[in-house]
Amino acid sequence: MTDARGCPVSVSVFEGNTADPQTLLGQVEKARKGFGLDRLVMVGDRGMISNIQVEAMRRLEGVDWITALKSGAIAKLAEAGQLQLDLFDERNLITLTHEDYPGERLIACRNGALARQRAEKRRDLIAATERELDKVAAMVAAGRLKGAGAIGVRAGKVLDKYKVAKHFDLTIAQAAFAFKINAERVAAEAALDGLYVIRTSVAEADMGPGEAVLSYKRLAEVERAFRTLKGIDLQVRPIRHRLEERVKAHIFLSMLAYYVQWHMIEAWAPLTFKDEADTEPSRMADPVAPARRSQAALAKVRTRTLADGTPAMSFTRLLAHLATIVRNTLRPRSARPGEATFTLTTRPTLKQQQALDLVAAITV
Repeated sequence: MTDARGCPVSVSVFEGNTADPQTLLGQVEKARKGFGLDRLVMVGDRGMISNIQVEAMRRLEGVDWITALKSGAIAKLAEAGQLQLDLFDERNLITLTHEDYPGERLIACRNGALARQRAEKRRDLIAATERELDKVAAMVAAGRLKGAGAIGVRAGKVLDKYKVAKHFDLTIAQAAFAFKINAERVAAEAALDGLYVIRTSVAEADMGPGEAVLSYKRLAEVERAFRTLKGIDLQVRPIRHRLEERVKAHIFLSMLAYYVQWHMIEAWAPLTFKDEADTEPSRMADPVAPARRSQAALAKVRTRTLADGTPAMSFTRLLAHLATIVRNTLRPRSARPGEATFTLTTRPTLKQQQALDLVAAITV
C-alpha cells in the first residue's frame, strides 16, 4: 500500500494462490488500526475491489472506496442508454448515478489519446489475424489441411494468439474454411475506446469528480513501486528463501529500501530530470487528460542541464557519482607494522555536496 503520493506505507505477503480481492478487507482493517485512522478511502483497481468487497466495506464505518467499472459493466450502461456517448463530444468527464450502484457516484471519462491508441492496437491485431487466417484458408484450399476439427484447431490458435476472436465470424467445413470481420462488433467496441468509469462512495462534498479521477489514476504510482521492487533497481527477485518468516523479512526490507529511494528521488529533484513544479493545478483543470511535465522539466530534458548550467543527471547516475566518495584507511609509509592508522574521506564535489545536503534536509 502507498499513500496518495505513491510513498509506500505498508507491505503484506500472501500465499501464491491467494486472489487479489481476498486480501483487501484485511488491508482495510490493517490501515485503520495500524495508522489510527477514523476515515479511510481505499483506492484499488477493478480487479481488486469487486462487488463482494464493496458490500463488505459498506458495513464498515468511516470507510469509502474508489475503483472502476469493468468493460462489460460499461457496455451495459451504454446499451441501456444510461451512458450517452454523444455527451463526450463537448466534454470528457460526466457524473451520473445508477440504481445498480446505490450510494455511489459514477464518473465517466473519455481520454482521446487512449482512444486513438486502442483503435490503432485493435486495427493492427485484426490485420495480423487476417493475415494468419488467410494462410489457414490457403492451406485448406490446397488440401494441406483437412477435416473440420483440424481446421478449427489451427484457426483457434490464430485467434488465441491475437485475442480478437470476437471480431471474426468463421465458417468451417470438412474441406472448406472462410472468415469475415464482424464490422458491427468492431464498431460497438470502438465506440467505447478511451472510455472508463470511476465508481466511488465518497460524497461529492468531500471529493469532487476531478479529484476522484486523479485518485484512481494515482494507482500508477503503486504500479511504479511494484516495477521498482521487481526490476533492476531493487531486485526483490529471485527470493532464495524457503521459510515463510524469511520471505516476509526479505519483502519488508525491500519495501524499506524503496521507501528510502522514494524520498531520495523526491529530494534530488533539483539535481535530476524529475519535475520540480507542482502540476496538481493543471491536472485538476483537466483530470482526464494525460499528465504533462512542466516547461522547466522539459527544458532540463531538452538541454540536459540545470538552471545553474551544470549537467542534469538521472537518479542512477547521481547515485553512481556519489559512489566515488570513498573512505580510505591509511598508514604512513615510514610507519612500523602495528602502528596506528588513520582514515581519510575524499572531499565531495560541489554536485555531491548538494546531493548530500538535500538528503540531510529530508523530513518524514
